[in-house]
Amino acid sequence: TGIYPTFRLGWLSTYFVFFETITGIILMFWYTPSPQIAYGDMLNMLHNVPFGQFVRDLHRLGAEAMVLIVFLHMLRTFYTGSYKKPRQFTWFTGVILLILTGFLSFTGYLLPWDQLALWAVTIGASMAEATPVIGDQVNLIVRGGPEMGANGLLRFYMAHVLLLPVLLFVFTGVHYYKVIIHGHSLPPATENIGEDTAKRVPLDKRMYFIPDILTNETMWFAVTTFIMVVLCVWFYHAPLESHADPQVTPLGTTAPWYFLWIQGALKLGDKTFWGVIFPTILLGFLMIVPYIDLTPSRRFADRRFAFSISFVMLSLLVLTSYMGLPEFGVETAPNQEILHELTYEPAHNHVGLLRPIPYDQLVVGAYTTRQFAAEDGDAETAVSAFNAELTATGELTQLLTTLQTAHLDMTTVNFSPVPGDAPELQRAMDEFETMIAREPVDLLNGWGAIIITQNQENVKRIDIVINWQDVVIEGGRAVLDENGQPIPVVDENGNAVRGSSSSHIFINENSAYFD
Repeated sequence: TGIYPTFRLGWLSTYFVFFETITGIILMFWYTPSPQIAYGDMLNMLHNVPFGQFVRDLHRLGAEAMVLIVFLHMLRTFYTGSYKKPRQFTWFTGVILLILTGFLSFTGYLLPWDQLALWAVTIGASMAEATPVIGDQVNLIVRGGPEMGANGLLRFYMAHVLLLPVLLFVFTGVHYYKVIIHGHSLPPATENIGEDTAKRVPLDKRMYFIPDILTNETMWFAVTTFIMVVLCVWFYHAPLESHADPQVTPLGTTAPWYFLWIQGALKLGDKTFWGVIFPTILLGFLMIVPYIDLTPSRRFADRRFAFSISFVMLSLLVLTSYMGLPEFGVETAPNQEILHELTYEPAHNHVGLLRPIPYDQLVVGAYTTRQFAAEDGDAETAVSAFNAELTATGELTQLLTTLQTAHLDMTTVNFSPVPGDAPELQRAMDEFETMIAREPVDLLNGWGAIIITQNQENVKRIDIVINWQDVVIEGGRAVLDENGQPIPVVDENGNAVRGSSSSHIFINENSAYFD
């Protein structure tokens, strides 16, 4: 369709099909689709296979780029009106390719078998269960069982390396065949309305494959590959979290970004309608657009209604994608959010605040955030006063009960200031206090504690405890008095009722967190 800035999007889509095929075949040599082996294969690939991490980065980045490029190519085709007669079926195959591209990337998402992969795919695969009438059967076919396990991983692997690539190559061939048959459409402004431009190019105006097209395509191939290499060497690294654990659901889990719009739509109501029927209607509508838009003109001025509909659909896509983010419409208790921020496993180059603290700075002892809440900066006085307060109010008993529930048997806890030769621990405790202070309503009069014990010769256990005063809740919100302050909950004796939550992690002296 003329030389637009987006003219190469179709070529890029095809480039990434072959790019992903080549890098994927290389990765297959070191991968076994088994929950017991897959994650170990990933670690081996990253640390022992020459250029293993580099090839994986290329494959992952290429997959993300392929989804985006195919989508942008479809947008460009729509806005230039290139789907109109005689190219209706070309558009139809393009929508099929968009769907196949999304599912190819989605099935590959599970293969590393880490927490990110397992739970992102679990959310996406749960849509199968919402299919009307045959939901249970579809769910069984997709997962191979009630939960995602060995059967599900094998199914996703076979779909990723065999079924979907075969379909992708078939429809890519059909798509290219139709493009060759009909040729490129002219720019809308230069085309005569209703004229069929699908004609053979005159002999004197033809561009021959050798040397013109071959030279041009080779140049674009080299430039695109160079950009991918630069991005993967200096800027992008495919994430790998901890080993997949079906028993532990991480906070803030989302489907892959290209399915966020479905996850966001699910927050609007019924799972079957918004998770299955709504996407089916939307994709079905895209397929039949050329057959219901029969106006011959491709000029922008003559397609205001089509443009308006597309802008509404794009706005809806952006809005529902935003709604799919974990922070939208899903409230997690502040104490759970704080515990997560302190302890979460490495994800997307981020890690919980406590994990990177050097092992020698994890000094055995009990420390409290009250040390860092003291205005005068007198740590000894603040901590001594806190120890006395715990004993007087009975909060020490509650703390010991909380620790015993977490299988840490202690008869007493005596807090002390954080040692001066543990600056990273001090920084983490200071941030811990800041996070609690940001929640003056939900964590009224709250304090935090970190208790470090020697679990084994080379292993230390870190227990994190948050304690706060409960407040009156109505309709999911704290009730405020006439001064705008939360109303605390008291027992029959007029004593404050306090809540408590805890978490713990183990740090090995040889952990890579602080390398």
